[in-house]
Amino acid sequence: ASELAFALEPLPLSELPPPPALTEEDARDLDAYTLAKSYFDLKEYDRAAYFLRGCKSQKAYFLYMYSRYLSGEKKKDDETVDSLGPLEKGQVKNEALRELRVELSKKHKARELDGFGLYLYGVVLRKLDLVKEAIDVFVEAAHVLPLHWGAWLELCNLITDKEMLKFLSLPDTWMKEFFLAHIYTELQLIEEALQKYQSLIDAGFSKSTYIISQIAVAYHNIRDIDKALSIFNELRKQDPYRIENMDTFSNLLYVRSMKPELSYLAHNLCEIDKYRVETCCVIGNYYSLRSQHEKAALYFQRALKLNPRYLGAWTLMGHEYMEMKNTSAAIQAYRHAIEVNKRDYRAWYGLGQTYEILKMPFYCLYYYRRAHQLRPNDSRMLVALGECYEKLNQLVEAKKCYWRAYAVGDVEKMALVKLAKLHEQLNESEQAAQCYIKYIQDIYSCGEIVEHLEVSTAFRYLAQYYFKCKLWDEASACAQKCCAFNDTREEGKALLRQILQLRNQGETSSTEIAAPFFLPASLSANSTPTRRVSPLNLSSVTP
Repeated sequence: ASELAFALEPLPLSELPPPPALTEEDARDLDAYTLAKSYFDLKEYDRAAYFLRGCKSQKAYFLYMYSRYLSGEKKKDDETVDSLGPLEKGQVKNEALRELRVELSKKHKARELDGFGLYLYGVVLRKLDLVKEAIDVFVEAAHVLPLHWGAWLELCNLITDKEMLKFLSLPDTWMKEFFLAHIYTELQLIEEALQKYQSLIDAGFSKSTYIISQIAVAYHNIRDIDKALSIFNELRKQDPYRIENMDTFSNLLYVRSMKPELSYLAHNLCEIDKYRVETCCVIGNYYSLRSQHEKAALYFQRALKLNPRYLGAWTLMGHEYMEMKNTSAAIQAYRHAIEVNKRDYRAWYGLGQTYEILKMPFYCLYYYRRAHQLRPNDSRMLVALGECYEKLNQLVEAKKCYWRAYAVGDVEKMALVKLAKLHEQLNESEQAAQCYIKYIQDIYSCGEIVEHLEVSTAFRYLAQYYFKCKLWDEASACAQKCCAFNDTREEGKALLRQILQLRNQGETSSTEIAAPFFLPASLSANSTPTRRVSPLNLSSVTP
């Protein structure tokens, strides 16, 4: 709230709201409350609760209950110090939860809880896995105290899809816009999230560092890496000592392999506060980029000692264990990540990869499907799914996955090659040729220097395909391309010799005969594959 207030223009004295009036109960409890608040700030929770027994005012009652809750959480965390042991969900519990629930539910029935009390009641219910009741209580808390962001955030963690969002009766307040933007980002509905943030900026929050960081996170989620990096750099200029979200920034630098920048960020955050989870994650990423995976895992463990519910560290640690070929530890880390947040697609995807290494394709399929449900437009999930179906010999499904991966914009440019190879296996030569043609067009249109292996495979297949179709010009053009690659050079030369021989024997290029037989309608007659390849201009392309 103070960050948002700072982003707005300051109010003149005449417009400042008066402080809330004290009730008789508040005045009676004031000294006990002030004393307990001091103990609370020193993290002496039991001591704070002791001095608040019997206080009647709303404020003191909330602090009394909250101190008891945090005392239980602290004891639980102290027992869970070894956060990477074989700890499953139910082994260490906060002992205070049940008592708190009984007392708070009595107050709730009597309608005696204020916004903060409702928030705490919701947290207790969530911790006891009573999700449905918790959602209702958080919605009520948002109605009673709409400016308390904590209740909105808790609500965010419990909503799993857009359908669920429709059935909530939320208060009609400007805070709801922040909540919707946040939940849209979480649910990967990035377009809607960015629209909401834009409208909030237009409404006067243009200086808000919170909104800027959320927009950067949104771009990170749709893998628009350059945009996200430039926004994070801007954010660092405006708020140089900020640690929040810097782990996301380091993920981006990691993906781009920007070692000097990542090193600078790690040293910088270390100077600001080395015992923050984000700092540990940034340092972990730095070591991971330098391929020092044991050291990286150590820093992610340190982050989890500081906060066992910190999602990013579990997932990243899973990745490190994968690099170290420790599959069982990786599986455990990914499972912890899913326990913390079922919407974390990276953990589901990581589990799929681990089971792939363990050669358990049915398990893989399940986890990749979950990852795909969370990121329906991410080509990596689709390619992984396709590979799984291929291993299980479900080729029709595999073809659908590869085609969809190409349709949503293939990041790694592998879907078409895999699809072409499938068509090859099924002896569907013209579809295979079409896929290879599209693949070559894609590769050269984006102007990247790519792995030569697949490009040479594509040219080799096309050369043989055109040769079968007796399209000598196209075949020799592709065969010449083959000569530029080491692994296909000999085949290319042999094919060129054959074409020369046949030409000398006087076999003319017979498009008319071959076209109806080999080429699908879309390509036959005037639009032979060579014309489809026109943007390529094969003669001028040098790999």
